[in-house]
Amino acid sequence: MSIRVLQFICPTGYYGAERWINALISANTDSDVEYHIAITEEPGSSDEILRRSKLPESRQHRLPMGSKFDLRAIVALARLLKQHQIDALHSHGYKSDILGIAAAKLAGVRSVCTPHGFENADDTRLRAYMWLGGKAFRWFDRVCPLSEGIERTVVDGYRVNHRKVRMINNGVDLTEVERAISEPKTRDASDFTIGYIGQLISRKNLAATIDAFERFQHQYASARLVIIGDGEERAPLQSRVERRGLSGSVEFLGFRDDRLAFLPTFDAFALTSSLEGIPRCLMEAMAAGVCVTAFDIPGVDALVKPGQTGVLVPFGDSEALAQAWSDLLQSRELRTGLAEAGQSWVYRKFSAEAMAEEYAALFHELTRRTVAQDA
Repeated sequence: MSIRVLQFICPTGYYGAERWINALISANTDSDVEYHIAITEEPGSSDEILRRSKLPESRQHRLPMGSKFDLRAIVALARLLKQHQIDALHSHGYKSDILGIAAAKLAGVRSVCTPHGFENADDTRLRAYMWLGGKAFRWFDRVCPLSEGIERTVVDGYRVNHRKVRMINNGVDLTEVERAISEPKTRDASDFTIGYIGQLISRKNLAATIDAFERFQHQYASARLVIIGDGEERAPLQSRVERRGLSGSVEFLGFRDDRLAFLPTFDAFALTSSLEGIPRCLMEAMAAGVCVTAFDIPGVDALVKPGQTGVLVPFGDSEALAQAWSDLLQSRELRTGLAEAGQSWVYRKFSAEAMAEEYAALFHELTRRTVAQDA
């Protein structure tokens, strides 16, 4: 008998959590686990996750919402859970967790949530969602943070019973990376290229990347910085580049479906975030055999072991980051050694297949418990 699991999210684009869901579904090899996806349709939402999903249309569901926070969606979601005989709801994101746990309780199904990270934004609405989402954690049957740092926040910050918490490492779809880098973009071999792929939002702290690049480019005039992605910080970052006189050396390529094909063109990948879970962009870069450089923060340190699988510098130290790039430019042997070790580390510890196996085991455990309780 199949275990039906509904992945639920309120998507605003096709970012880390949305890609994570599709990676989990694609990597699942347990024939007893049948995945569904449900998304909310509301102002500013995106259905990209469904358009990219491998699931048949009969397992893709849309919940219309009349506003950004329409409580009628709870009833509609509970009805969907019953109609499709869903055994467990698995939610992602503050708003999804709030709506999801209410619907799961109403429908009488098991519930799991995966916190992908937390924001340090000043937006009042977002902070309210975070606070309510944190309160909602306590009502889930299982909370599955994807890094030790997020786990500490869930247990210590949100006071969730540690017996309900099970950390399951983030995983990356290695086959997607392999397909992309098999047909890489071309590049000018004379340039040392530093790259970033991801959202252009405040917690990614890309101003620090630009500051470090300015120092580096003063010493190596032919160096290039390539930024792939979009978000509300794009215009301020472009203005910063123009003010620093770096427009000829920094490229903003926007959101790209073929983003992973650019990875082989990077000599180094840069991440200067102020807050992360376990960043998917770093896992993808490492899987592609690119040397990664980053600020030392929780979550990042689970992937990057200094001097072993990449380069870590103290948070906020743009001068140290620029020096790290200089060291990598001067030593291809160092760059290659770190890249190869990083690639091996991701393949061993952070594959989507390993993640999918752990979640399948969790859903089996939860549904067995439901049967025992009903007996």
